[in-house]
Amino acid sequence: MHCNPTRRTFLKGTAATAALAAAGTCSVAAWRAEQAEAAATGAAKIQGASLCNGCSSKCGLIATALDGRLWTVEGMKEHPYSKGTLCGRGHGAAQWAYSDGRLTQPMKRAADGSFVPISWDDALSEIGAKVQEIIAEAGPEALAIIQDPRPSGKYYSKRFMNALGSPNVYTHAAACNLSKESGIQEATGAQNFSVDFPNTKMVVFIGRSYGDGIRPSSVKSLAGAAEGGARVVIVDPRLNNTGVFATDWVPIRPGADIAFLLGIANVLVTRDLYDHAFVEQSAVGFPEFAAQVTEYTPEWAEGICDVPADTIVEIAESLAAAAPACAIEPSWRAAFGCAYQNSFETARAVCAVNALLGCWGQKGGALITSSPKAGDVDPVKFPEVPKPAAKRLGDAEYPLALSGTGTNLAVLNGCADGAIQGVFFYNSNAVQGYAQPAKWREALSQAKLVVTIDVQMSETALASDYVLPECTVLERLELPEFIGGKKHYVALRTPVIERIHPETRPCDEIFAGLAEACGVGEYFDFTVEELAEAQLASVGTSIEEVREAGIVELADPGFAFGTPTFKTPTEKFQFASAKVAEAGLNPVIGYVPRLVEPAEGEFSLIGGKQGIHSHTMTLNLEALNAISREYQLERLWMAASDAADLGIVDGDTVELSSSECSGQVAVKVTERLKPGVLFLPTHYGGTSPYLTRAQGFGLNMMDFVPLHLEPGVGSTMSQEVAVKVRKVEG
Repeated sequence: MHCNPTRRTFLKGTAATAALAAAGTCSVAAWRAEQAEAAATGAAKIQGASLCNGCSSKCGLIATALDGRLWTVEGMKEHPYSKGTLCGRGHGAAQWAYSDGRLTQPMKRAADGSFVPISWDDALSEIGAKVQEIIAEAGPEALAIIQDPRPSGKYYSKRFMNALGSPNVYTHAAACNLSKESGIQEATGAQNFSVDFPNTKMVVFIGRSYGDGIRPSSVKSLAGAAEGGARVVIVDPRLNNTGVFATDWVPIRPGADIAFLLGIANVLVTRDLYDHAFVEQSAVGFPEFAAQVTEYTPEWAEGICDVPADTIVEIAESLAAAAPACAIEPSWRAAFGCAYQNSFETARAVCAVNALLGCWGQKGGALITSSPKAGDVDPVKFPEVPKPAAKRLGDAEYPLALSGTGTNLAVLNGCADGAIQGVFFYNSNAVQGYAQPAKWREALSQAKLVVTIDVQMSETALASDYVLPECTVLERLELPEFIGGKKHYVALRTPVIERIHPETRPCDEIFAGLAEACGVGEYFDFTVEELAEAQLASVGTSIEEVREAGIVELADPGFAFGTPTFKTPTEKFQFASAKVAEAGLNPVIGYVPRLVEPAEGEFSLIGGKQGIHSHTMTLNLEALNAISREYQLERLWMAASDAADLGIVDGDTVELSSSECSGQVAVKVTERLKPGVLFLPTHYGGTSPYLTRAQGFGLNMMDFVPLHLEPGVGSTMSQEVAVKVRKVEG
């Protein structure tokens, strides 16, 4: 493999990975021969448009079936996320339809802890009886659901829980991007923004890697900007796989990105390099911020983030020279989605630098765009569910968390103290991937009812009383997916193959069955086809049109470059926030340290994605698991200088330990990591015996991280950990 691939070979390599995954084998040549042979037989060929489920992007795909069996998937050219390409995980995720690790029938936990088959009728009846018992004894607020948003899932899960009278609806966000989006919202009024790559002159990435968390359109946009001469700066303890597009790598101390950003802000303010017009006309709180930021000199920042003061000054001056055609990229989970005690504040600092640069809404800068949504539908056919009387658990303690996601760790704490007695999980593996698996298992064991809806027997399913099998995305119709940006679109997940296992069901049928069993079936007296048709009609299209076209462009949202109207309480950019003050935090954007600092002989442990996997979801899939094993992708990364000091060479087995856990894994010795830091990919260490390829392969980072909740937002602080490492002799 090339140690220093060009941008073009990187893109070709991504395509090769996709081919391997689609093949279900490590031989591309064998797959091509098999494809040619099948095509020559004259098998009946059917194509259909749908949406991927390899990650939350939901890229458009075109699937081809031969004689009713899935044959190929490829990216939809018209979809703004895929643009004709699917990543490796997208191809691999198509294997779920035929995976030997699938759930094929409802399961119930037996008295001895094992799982036995149960009929749908019995499962729903028993679950319904337990739900009604919990409501009678503790009220509907003792019920909760955690779901990883998907087009139908996010609608049906909320409707189901609210119909029961519970407000406790959560997403996976507290273990993903809750801090980042909450911080961006407090500064700008929007939950996210994008970079105008076609026109940018300079972009700075804080921890994020398009080359590892692949959305094809993002990779293509960045590649285009790089080819066009844009300066691309990666600020990351690890030289990640976006490095093939980068002009600069700035290795930084983990959890100290906020000091780096505030050092840049200091240079922009004290050297009068900021956009006066934007600050004076479109911002509030600048005098307070400017007074505070004078303390954050580049020399001060260097002492915290270990980036030379001269580098901070040079990057700040270069951004000012490129402004407004430049931006600090918003990141995702990466360095501050939910990682540290300062993640919320780091997100606000990103926004503050962009404000000083005057790049909000400008060509080449940071763009806040709009998103479409379905209009009103027939209130008789689709009756509105009454708003629950109680407040969602965790909202009072974490008032800065996004209202649409909530703090799902409130469920863990609620189970432990008895406030939550019944929990539903949809497409969520909280036990393995959110925070401290041991504490999740212990907390869920205290609940009277735990139900998981999934396509495979995950670690969360193993902690459940009932497991309900969903059919895969290529076997079901879902509600419309609305896509925002400079243009608006709607796409649809449609079945492209027949349902393989008759005892599996799509989530709309599962939730309708649960609602009927729980006594609230009147709110689900419609089919997903009827609701999808009504929602599409409200925006001027239909199932038939979307299915035929794959994706439909909606009315022009009227995007135009220029300073936006910020949807904050002040209608301006907020260098200071009254809501943050009410939460007991500094209202002015400023410095917050990380919580856990490694002591002498300890390392910072960071984690992240690989381009072929999506968290804990995909490791059991045959082709993707095979790639991981062939290239030993489960290994712990260690800087070459640290390895030399410890007498460790590439491939050695080491023991990694923290206050919570210890485990053994092989080492990848590399120059692409800052000394004093270890990197562990976050897809490994599965414990479910039903997922035979994933079980026992590598380590699960969340086993090592103490359970913390970030003030104000309640995120998991997923990288607040210090670890030790030693070579395992023999």
